[in-house]
Amino acid sequence: MKRLLRKKGALPDSSSDTNIQDSIARRNKREIGFSGFIRHPIQSLIKNPAHSLYLSVPIALIIAFIWLFFVIRQLGIDLVLGTTIIDDIIIITVLLIITPLAVLDFFEDHRQRNLESALPNFFRDLAGMNESGMTLPGAVALVAQAEYSTLTPHIRRLDQEMSWSVPFVEAIMRFGERIQTPLATRSVDLIAKASKAGGDISNVLRAAAIDTYEFVSLKTERLNNMFIYIVIIIISFFVYMFVIGILTSTFLETMAAAGQAAESSGAGAGFMSSVDIGFYKRIFSHAVILQGFFSGLVAGQMGEGRALAGLKYSAVMVFIGWIVFRFVI
Repeated sequence: MKRLLRKKGALPDSSSDTNIQDSIARRNKREIGFSGFIRHPIQSLIKNPAHSLYLSVPIALIIAFIWLFFVIRQLGIDLVLGTTIIDDIIIITVLLIITPLAVLDFFEDHRQRNLESALPNFFRDLAGMNESGMTLPGAVALVAQAEYSTLTPHIRRLDQEMSWSVPFVEAIMRFGERIQTPLATRSVDLIAKASKAGGDISNVLRAAAIDTYEFVSLKTERLNNMFIYIVIIIISFFVYMFVIGILTSTFLETMAAAGQAAESSGAGAGFMSSVDIGFYKRIFSHAVILQGFFSGLVAGQMGEGRALAGLKYSAVMVFIGWIVFRFVI
């Protein structure tokens, strides 16, 4: 019977539906990966900061190879590899790679935080108006006239779609896809499924408002509680750099000078006279830079729950450590 109805066009063909779904899935994959970055580079960078590596890694490596080629041609490979020149090339290359990613991730995290902080008020106001007897399109139209920070344009887009007779479930799903934050995706999915199941939409919106409020409150509380540990990690890096700087600039140089004086007077020949101060400075600078890079990642993991969020601290501390040991000490 079903085959007969499909032949007559009364029922859709399941194979065609499967083909359409597969085509949509393949298109979404293309939009997410490298091909999506090639098609829409600006949008791809905004949506996913990690896509900046598609640009920063090749550019940084090209600059590093050109720089290395010219200094080897001018100074020789032994001098380049035996001095801080190779260190400078590596550090600048790393900074060129991680700095764009850190900056884009910072702005994306700031955007998500502003959107998520406005979600509880939006859901609560929408639930209150719906409970008062207003229809969902009317409640959304009234809410769209208020201000919800960076969430306002998305609410007005939702109002426009519902004014075009788009069903609430479909419109709210598109609303969540445009926002693209984990909290919004979870809340919108809850509202859509409850609406399809035939539940009271006011209660669902109220539950979503409570859930988003608790999530944002816990996230803010965690950041506030862990902020002191981020400060401790940053201060520890500067204390470590200060101690290493004192050892390098005073203790080692003093001991080397004392060894040379003792050797020239004939007493204690060889005592600290052959110390390569530059070698020890280079080793200590490596220690400070590694300390700064990994301390930043730990600070991001502890403070925001993401090691990637600590790249901004890593970039700053690596740059400061490199500047101090290259131009100050």
